[in-house]
Amino acid sequence: MDLGRRLGADSHQQVIRYAGGRWIGSVVDGVITFFLFGALTAMAAGAGAIFQEQFGLSHLLGSLLLVAATAFTVLLGISGVITTISYVVPVMLVSVFGIAFATLLTTPVNFDAVNQWAQANRAPVPFWVFSAIIYVSYNLVLGVSVLAPLGRHVDNPKTLQRGALYGGIGLGIGALIINLTLLANVPGVSRYEVPMVSIAAQYSPFIKAVYSVVLLAEIYTTAVGSLFGFAERITDQGKPLFKWVVIGTGIVAFGAGQLGFSTLVRVLYPAVGYAGLLMLGGLLYGYARERVMAQPAYKPKR
Repeated sequence: MDLGRRLGADSHQQVIRYAGGRWIGSVVDGVITFFLFGALTAMAAGAGAIFQEQFGLSHLLGSLLLVAATAFTVLLGISGVITTISYVVPVMLVSVFGIAFATLLTTPVNFDAVNQWAQANRAPVPFWVFSAIIYVSYNLVLGVSVLAPLGRHVDNPKTLQRGALYGGIGLGIGALIINLTLLANVPGVSRYEVPMVSIAAQYSPFIKAVYSVVLLAEIYTTAVGSLFGFAERITDQGKPLFKWVVIGTGIVAFGAGQLGFSTLVRVLYPAVGYAGLLMLGGLLYGYARERVMAQPAYKPKR
């Protein structure tokens, strides 16, 4: 976000190339752009899974509505993206915390059962320390498409620092309690595409319905950020081509999203995390270059 503020970045491209240099930056830029489309596809599949599993409706209908709402929001520009995320995320956090605390108070984690379950399943990233790093990396790959252009809309660096700190803490706590909640319900939740909704259903049909809607909203915000970042990387939002890139990308993602949510998450997300290590390396490289040498890693052409 700070680099986006200083560079006046329109997309993640300027930030990544400035930090990583011409060659590393170009590779990372291509990786991020590709996986932004992949994330949009996964979100289309996730919406379809919720419609099918929780509401008994068509998977195609869920994917179609998600893609249509996402494309409409992105066409409103960065202000629409920021507003959407700002409203949805706090509601999502409150909902997740409520269900997680209720679950952990009534169903504590049985670590012996968890260990037996874990040994019987092959994790996409086996070593837990590396898995944690990959998780952070994946989140930043998908986030940088919005965070980079967001930076230029904030004048005060202190505001960006506080946002980064509070956002990181919030994501960390949220990930922790969701993980503990799922572990308290293994192996039963393993058969669901969207397991947190099945946990919410244990309390009442009303809570299940509310949480399903909240989760759909969160899927929607992720899809909005991914589609905006992808389209903005292809062309500037002020150009006529932007509209057609948004619509065309949405149509292709809708089709690809029929592959299934759990399949895409199991294959795509670890791959995004591995690729994101290049981005983290590039950002660290640029950070060191700015402080060790007089010139930054890469100066964008004016």
